[in-house]
Amino acid sequence: MQIVLLSGGSGKRLWPLSNNTRSKQFLQLLQSPDGKPESMVQRVLRQINESALTDSITIATSESQKDSIENQLGNSVEVVTEPERRDTFPAIALSATYLSLQKQCSDNEVVIVMPCDSYTESGYFTTIRKMAELVEQNVADLVLMGITPTYPSTKFGYVVPIASDNNEYKIVQRFTEKPNEEKAEELLSLGAFWNGGVFAFRLGYMMNIVKKYIIADSFAEVRSRYSEFPKISFDYEVAEKATSVAVVPYSGKWKDLGTWNALSEELPNKSTIGNVILGDKGQNNTVINELSIPIVCDGLNNVIVAASLDGILVCKKEYSEEIKQYINDLNNRPMYEERRWGTYRVLDDTYYADGNHSLTKRITLQPGKNISYQIHHHRSEVWTFVEGEGLFVLDGEVRKVKAGETVIIPVEHYHAIKALTELTFIEVQVGNPLVEEDIERFDWEWKEYYKESNLLS
Repeated sequence: MQIVLLSGGSGKRLWPLSNNTRSKQFLQLLQSPDGKPESMVQRVLRQINESALTDSITIATSESQKDSIENQLGNSVEVVTEPERRDTFPAIALSATYLSLQKQCSDNEVVIVMPCDSYTESGYFTTIRKMAELVEQNVADLVLMGITPTYPSTKFGYVVPIASDNNEYKIVQRFTEKPNEEKAEELLSLGAFWNGGVFAFRLGYMMNIVKKYIIADSFAEVRSRYSEFPKISFDYEVAEKATSVAVVPYSGKWKDLGTWNALSEELPNKSTIGNVILGDKGQNNTVINELSIPIVCDGLNNVIVAASLDGILVCKKEYSEEIKQYINDLNNRPMYEERRWGTYRVLDDTYYADGNHSLTKRITLQPGKNISYQIHHHRSEVWTFVEGEGLFVLDGEVRKVKAGETVIIPVEHYHAIKALTELTFIEVQVGNPLVEEDIERFDWEWKEYYKESNLLS
C-alpha cells in the first residue's frame, strides 16, 4: 500500500501564526502522547505508523512547504513538489506518476490519498485499511471514505449512496457539492455522508486518467509539463466521473482544525500557550503568544488572541472563520519560517532615508545540518554566533566558528555554514532589494572536506 498525503493551503485562516510557508498543518500546538508539542502533519504520520498501514508515504506539496516537511518529518517520507498550485487533481496525478515512473510501483498497487491535517482517532485508519481491502477485492475502481454527518452542514460536500442493508460499504449513487441547509436536511434523510477527502484506488486506474492529458516516459517530463493538467479538484475530475465508486462509512472523531475556534477546542491547554497572564474576569478565552513580551488578557469572554512576529489577532471565537477576508491583501514577508536545516525569525526590518534596507534574523541550525554554498548579488551580511559551534566557508576557505565570534560576508562572496552542534547566530543583511530570491547556490562537498580536515576531532 502507498499513502499520498496532500499538504497545501495558504495559512490564512490561522493567521498570524500561519502564513504561505508555515501553513496550519505545521503549527506545533497539539500534544503528542509523550507530552511534546506536535503539529497536525506530525500527528497524522504518527497515527499512520501506529496503525501499521504502511511505511511507504509520499507527501504532495508546494515548493514553499518542502523545507517545513523535511524539518518536521526528516527522511521518513518522500516529497513530491508541484511546480505550481493547480488544485487536487493535478497534485494527485503528479504523485501517481511519481509512484509509477520514479518508484516503479506496480499498476496493481493500492494507493490511498488523504489530507494531512484531519484530526481523527484510530478508527479512521481502520476504515482506511478497509478501503484498501475493497479495492483489492475489486468491489469498485474508486473507494472513498464517508463521514457520518452529525448535523446538516453546509460546509462539506455530500456522497449519496444507493440504499442497501450492507453496513460495511455502499455503492455511490451521486455526489452533491456544498448544499444549503434545506438541501442538507434532505441529504441526511437519504443516508448521505460527508465527503472526507480520502480515496483508494489501484495505481493503474489513476495512471490511465493521467495519460488522457500527458503521456511520458519519465516523472521529470510529466513534472515539466504540469501545466497541461486541468486546474480542477479530484472530486470533479475523477470521483464524479467514475462509473464504479464505493463508500465506506466512518463515524468516529473527525474534525477540520482550520479555524481558531475549532483548533482551540483541541489544544492541550485550552487557555494559554506562551508568555500569557489570564485575569479572573473573563471566560473561555484562548491566548497563544509566540512573542517574547507578555500578553495580559482580562475582562473578555469567548475570545481568541494570537500573537506572532507576523501580527496580532483579537477576535471572538465564533467569528474566527471570517478573518481570511481581512488578510487577503496582506503581502508582508513571513517573519518566521521552518527550513530543512532549522528555523529563522525576523527580528528587525527597517528602511532608511538613503534607500538602504536592513534585515535582522535569528537563525538556528540543527546539528549536522548546513546552509548551502551560495552568493548574494544585492546584499552583504554580518553573522554573530551566539550559541554552538560550526564550520564556516568563505570563498572556499573553511574555519571553525563558535559562540562569541563574528564573520563578515561582502556582496558577491561565496559562503556556507554547517552546524557541528545546535548553532544559533544573528544575521544582519544590508542592501537593496533584500529578498529571499537574491541567492545563487553552488555545490560544496562537505564530506570531501572532512577527509582533509581535523576540525571535527
